[in-house]
Amino acid sequence: MTIGGSIALIIIGAILAYAVDVDLSGVDIRLVGLILMLGGLIGLVIGIVRIASARRAVDRRPPPPRDEYYYEDEYTHRRPY
Repeated sequence: MTIGGSIALIIIGAILAYAVDVDLSGVDIRLVGLILMLGGLIGLVIGIVRIASARRAVDRRPPPPRDEYYYEDEYTHRRPY
């Protein structure tokens, strides 16, 4: 789940939990809103942890120097290997 999707779940859950006043038989709208907010919060934390760990995993050292090796060929005198 992306960070944007998590924030959308939190917003939709908050709207259902605090702004909607509808009675449906067998469904508690406030509980559905709280569950969506909780799921969005968990997704947001996971997304932030993934981004933070991906940034730490980047190797910032310069690449090792390349050595050029040459070999003698009977047709050419020096050829890069």
